[in-house]
Parts: sequence; C-alpha cells; structure tokens
Amino acid sequence: MKKALSAIFITVVLFSFGACREKEEPAAPQKTESPAYGMKAPASMPGHGNMDKKTEMQVVVPPEVKDRWTGVKFSVEDKKENSSREFTVAIGDEFRIPGSDLTIKTGPFLPDFKMSGQIITSASNDPKNPAIGVAIYEKDKKIFPRPGRKWGWLYINFPTIHSFQHERYALTFVEAIKKQP
Repeated sequence: MKKALSAIFITVVLFSFGACREKEEPAAPQKTESPAYGMKAPASMPGHGNMDKKTEMQVVVPPEVKDRWTGVKFSVEDKKENSSREFTVAIGDEFRIPGSDLTIKTGPFLPDFKMSGQIITSASNDPKNPAIGVAIYEKDKKIFPRPGRKWGWLYINFPTIHSFQHERYALTFVEAIKKQP
C-alpha cells in the first residue's frame, strides 16, 4: 500500500513540475495559399482574413450574379414617428430617405455571401445568405460603415449583425429583386 501511494505521489510531483515550466510562445500563424484566388490568408482564422492589417477586402461578384439580380428592397423605420416604409433600389444606385438627411448608396449584392481570406464573394447564385453592400451618408458625410471600409454589409437572414445604427432611423435589408426574364 505504501509503495502504491509513493508511486502516485511521485507521479503527481513530476507532473506538477512539468506544468510549472514556462509556457512556450505559440508559433505565429502560417500563411497559406488560397488555390482559388492565389491570395495569402492566415491559417489560424479561415474566413476572417488578416484582422491585424487594415486592408480593404476585395469584393468579387460572379458574372452570373450580376446578370440575375437587379435591385433590393429595404425597410426604413423612423423611430421618432414610430413608422416604417419599404423602398426598392436598383443595385448600384442611391436614394435619399424622404424627410431625412440620409442617403443610402447600394453596392454589390451577393445572394450567397461568403468571405475567404481577403475575398468577399457569392458561393452560389441561390439566395442562401443574401447580403448587400451599402454606404450611408448623412449631410454628405459618410457615417456607415466604419472608416476605412468601402461597404457595410446588411444581411436578410441576420439583420442585427453589423447593422446600421442611427438615433432616429433603422435600415433593414428585406428582399433581393431578380431580373425579369
């Protein structure tokens, strides 16, 4: 019995010495080639790009997406008036919210939003994860997205993720409009 307790005690002591050793620094994330786009992305955070650098993501809209989708529908809520209206805007156009100083410029539309490395694109032409890039101006001053970004992304399926925040107005992406055959 004493031998068994001694063996357990020695084992515990040896493991505790091993645990007290100074921890090694983790290796820096290795860059990996993305065969689809030939761009480098950190191996440690797939889909998020290199978040340490302030570089603009490259948006790639596949030709079949450009050919199929023509516009988007937004819902604009006026929090002060407790009212809501819908507006349809062509992709690439801009519109001013009536009675406000806000102008929304629509950018690229991606029916199946996907981010990989420094590339934002659509994984398919099916509306699985629809997203629209927007830039919002108040009195000609850009207020959305944050500085250094060309587009802020609004999602139909996830309306609160990276949403536009304003004291009076809320903007929600409601629907994508297909080109008529």
